[in-house]
Amino acid sequence: MRLDAEWDRVTERLRTLADAQEQFQGLLDAALTISRELELPVVLRRIVTTAMDLVGTRYGALGVLNEQRTGLSEFIPVGLTDREVADLAGVGQPQGRGLLGHLIHHPEPLRTDNVPAHPHAAGFPPGHPPVRTLLGVPINVRGEIYGDLYLAERLDGQPFDAHDESVVLALAGAAGVAIDNARLFEQVRAGAEQFQRLLLPHLPDLRPFTASAIYRPATAPGLLGGDWYDAVLLPDHACAAVIGDVVGHDMHAAAAMAQTRNMLRALLYERRTPPSAVLAQLDRTLCAITDNPVTTACLARIEPDGDAWRLRWSTAGHLPPLLITPDIRAEYLHADPGVPLGVDTAQPRPDHTHPLPAGATVILFTDGLVEHPQHSLDAGLNALARIATAHAELPLNELCQTLADQHPGDGHDDMAILALRTPARA
Repeated sequence: MRLDAEWDRVTERLRTLADAQEQFQGLLDAALTISRELELPVVLRRIVTTAMDLVGTRYGALGVLNEQRTGLSEFIPVGLTDREVADLAGVGQPQGRGLLGHLIHHPEPLRTDNVPAHPHAAGFPPGHPPVRTLLGVPINVRGEIYGDLYLAERLDGQPFDAHDESVVLALAGAAGVAIDNARLFEQVRAGAEQFQRLLLPHLPDLRPFTASAIYRPATAPGLLGGDWYDAVLLPDHACAAVIGDVVGHDMHAAAAMAQTRNMLRALLYERRTPPSAVLAQLDRTLCAITDNPVTTACLARIEPDGDAWRLRWSTAGHLPPLLITPDIRAEYLHADPGVPLGVDTAQPRPDHTHPLPAGATVILFTDGLVEHPQHSLDAGLNALARIATAHAELPLNELCQTLADQHPGDGHDDMAILALRTPARA
């Protein structure tokens, strides 16, 4: 009997140890899950869903404190059904009163088995689902309370216990680190994006031509891109325009982009035409004095041709220009693309020409605008042509904005768009 009793105790200890190991592994997996995200809104929602999975609850929420730390600036609820969301339509987000306010002003774990009977309860707004059990813990970021994590209604109907509290407290510690990482990432990305935009030019006065350009950074975690554009009026009354993309998504790519653009602008004033000769000299110069990455580019020149205009262009491994005629027809100017810059300076670079009527629009763009892993490149190009023709009568700045907003690409790469419109007479 003593052996049986001892064996039972050993078995129970082993079971307890196994449960603790399983719970520890679950907590570790949960911490890793939220630490993988870098977008702050995604991190905040992932914290709530992870806590709900760990403890097993029906509802969860995260409240972010305002700057004064007197109430909530943001409230992220999770677990509401469509019906419950509809019942709460018209009800604003919680402001941090009642139990929520008590946790704000007393940042320590709060656990109750009867929410309506709690002395600090302030009731629920109309349509709010009934809640009796609540567990709330503060989230600390760099020594300051960032917000509070709330869980309500365990799925098994039991009240929250001390074990639930310790698990959620541990998760809140990991959540604070994840939030801090996401905020740092946002700061770095914002600074990098600002740096990228400073490297890109503000288009000069190109009259009698009309021009507009737009740059959009990638939604993917790549901090910097190599997309660039430029347009200048030349002394022979032609308008030169270029779009390009340096391989890479880092500081080196951004610096190479600025270096390439500045060199090209100088060469345009020196050589002017044809575009193939300018690109060839740019390629030789870059290979001789830089270690810049491979770069694609399309250099176009709109020049007078009697009373109309002529487009002359040369490409270095870049996508073709998109032409929108005055009668709202779209045409890609497919031609020999040539090799990208930085591949082989001995390869010949062909020139191409195409007549342009008054009021024609030429759109140059980078591949981030049309590339999507689930669709072919032709599908992206066709979609872009449809969008462009549907909005071709807009002013150029609105047209570029629309193309960037409705882009067929998946957003994994940054994108640049440069659009030029020919005037009435040459």
